[in-house]
Amino acid sequence: MHKINIKDVIKGSIAWDLDIQKGDKLITLNGKEIIDIIDYRYEVSNEFIQLEIEKATGERYIFEVEKDYDEDLGLVFEEEIIDKPKHCRNKCIFCFIDQLPKGVRKSLLFKDDDYRFSFLQGNFITMTNMSEEEIARVIKYKLSPLYVSIHATDDDVRVKMINNPNAKGIMDKLKKLCKNGIEVHGQIVLCPEINDGKILDKTIKDLSSLYPGVKSIAVVPVGLTDHRERLYKLRTFTKEEAKNVVEQVSSWQKKLKKELGSSFVFLSDEFYVMAGVTIPSYYYYEGFPQIENGVGLMALFKHQFEKSLKRLKANKGKNINTTPYLIVTGIAAYNFMEEVAKELRKTGFNVKVEKIHNEFFGHNITVAGLV
Repeated sequence: MHKINIKDVIKGSIAWDLDIQKGDKLITLNGKEIIDIIDYRYEVSNEFIQLEIEKATGERYIFEVEKDYDEDLGLVFEEEIIDKPKHCRNKCIFCFIDQLPKGVRKSLLFKDDDYRFSFLQGNFITMTNMSEEEIARVIKYKLSPLYVSIHATDDDVRVKMINNPNAKGIMDKLKKLCKNGIEVHGQIVLCPEINDGKILDKTIKDLSSLYPGVKSIAVVPVGLTDHRERLYKLRTFTKEEAKNVVEQVSSWQKKLKKELGSSFVFLSDEFYVMAGVTIPSYYYYEGFPQIENGVGLMALFKHQFEKSLKRLKANKGKNINTTPYLIVTGIAAYNFMEEVAKELRKTGFNVKVEKIHNEFFGHNITVAGLV
C-alpha cells in the first residue's frame, strides 16, 4: 500500500477542521490508492469524498466529506507531484544543463522529463520515457495541453539530436494525443546544419497537418555557453543564417494563415534580434501561446509600454519622478530597451540603460533572463 506523507495542513481548510496533522499519512482517497498529484486532483474534485488517514500512532481513520467540487482538502505533500519526478533519459546534443559551469547548486542539475510537469507547469517533454500506459493515462485524465520538444519529425535527425533511440515515432505519438483531444504546443530547438533548412520545412509541414491538435510551434535558436568541453560540436547562427530562418518561417506563416487561419509556427524574439530585423507586432502572436518560450516577449512589452506611455503623455508631465532610473538588461534586448528609455526621457524621466555581458554562461548567452 502506497502511503503519502503529509508535509503540512493549510489552516482553516477541510483537513484542518478534521484535525489531520503534519506527519499523518494519506492511505486512500475514495477507496483508491493515490499514485501522484494527477490521481489526487481527479479524486478530490468530487463533491463527496472519503479519505483514509493513518495517524502517527498507526491508527487509521476514514473521514467522509461533503464539499464544493472545486474545493481542495488543504493537504500539502512533500513532493509537488506527490510521486518522484521522472528523470530525463536523453543526452541531447544541445542540452543546456550539460553546459552549466561547475559549482552550480544541485537543483539546477536535475533534468526532468515528466508529463505531469508538462501539464501542470508547461515544462517541455520529449516523450521518450513515456510508456503506452502513461500516454493512456494522459488521455484518460485529459491532461491538456502538453508541451513537447519535437525538434524534428525526421526520425534519424530526432534520434541524433536527442541521442535516444526512443525518439523515433514522434508523429505517431502526437497523432494519438490529438485524436483523443489532447492539445499540444511544440518546440523546435534549431541547430545550424542539423535540423534547419529542408528538415525544418518537413517538420513544419508534418506538424501543421495535425492542427489544431498541435496548436502552435515555437522555433528557438540553440543556446551555447562557454562550458561545452567534450560535448557535441555545435555553433550559433550567423546573422545571414538567422535572416534566412526568419524568411523561411515567414513564408510558412503566410501559407498556413491562408490554409489554417493561424500562423501556427512562431520564432522566438532572439531570431529577429540576431537577424537585425523588426520584431513583429502584438497582434501577430495570436494570444501568445508560447510566451514562456521567449516568443513575443518584446512585442507584448512594447504593446503594454505604449498603452502606459499614452496615459503618461495625457498626464502632460504632472507628478513626474525625477529620480534617476537604471534599466539593466542583456545584450540582445539592449537596443530595444534603449528605444523604450528614449521615449521615457521625452516625458521627463531620467532613465539610463546598461547592458550586461554574461560572464557566467559566456558571450553567446545574451538574453536578459539568463543574466
